[in-house]
Amino acid sequence: MNPGDFAQWTRRFEDERARRRAQGDPDWTRRATLHPAVWAGIQRFQVGEDGDGANLIAKADEAGDDDYAQAVRLFVAEEQNHARLLARLLAAGGMPTLTGHWSDRAFVRLRRLMGLRLELLVLMIAEVVALRYYRALRDGTDDPLTTEVAGRILSDEERHVPFHCERLHASLAELPRATRRPVMALWRLLLLAASLVVAADHGPALRRLGVGRLPFVSDVTASATAVVAAVLTPRPDASASVR
Repeated sequence: MNPGDFAQWTRRFEDERARRRAQGDPDWTRRATLHPAVWAGIQRFQVGEDGDGANLIAKADEAGDDDYAQAVRLFVAEEQNHARLLARLLAAGGMPTLTGHWSDRAFVRLRRLMGLRLELLVLMIAEVVALRYYRALRDGTDDPLTTEVAGRILSDEERHVPFHCERLHASLAELPRATRRPVMALWRLLLLAASLVVAADHGPALRRLGVGRLPFVSDVTASATAVVAAVLTPRPDASASVR
């Protein structure tokens, strides 16, 4: 990485933090009314957003790029804010948060076994799946508070994907050229598997949000093309248009 590459990302995260503070929270006095299946999906995603990010931060520190390490801390703070927003949304609907879920535990354990490169590849699977889920949640309900919360989170996630793509591009550049495309081909297969699991687990909620299981999987896997392109041959602005 060239010095200062991630200083730009740090500024972007800091600018967004300032914008959020100026904007303030949604109006939590509004009640949220959703189908029980949709509430169940929100509960599971809230668990996935929650966490202190200590393992990722430690690996970012070990990478030796202070700007990247600071950007990772700001990324983790945004993820924690997502967990907070979803918890407040659940409270607005009179729903509790969960203490854990098997899918989140599986992802966390897998990521902790790996170095930074592989952890980011696994994390990117969750991020790409989340993009499609939050878009469905934003567009698939007529509840104003849910639409606002999902829209805020989706806006953040659309920045997170290119951020991780930029770091993964630098990380994969350290590998022999012949191995880079096979690595990303395997990543696409794992993304497909993860999307199938989410579609099966969240099927009733997705139907309520106007997205069938198969269209959800198709949309997630189609979005992988932009991610792979950004990781292997990113544009100068290192942005990936993934929706």
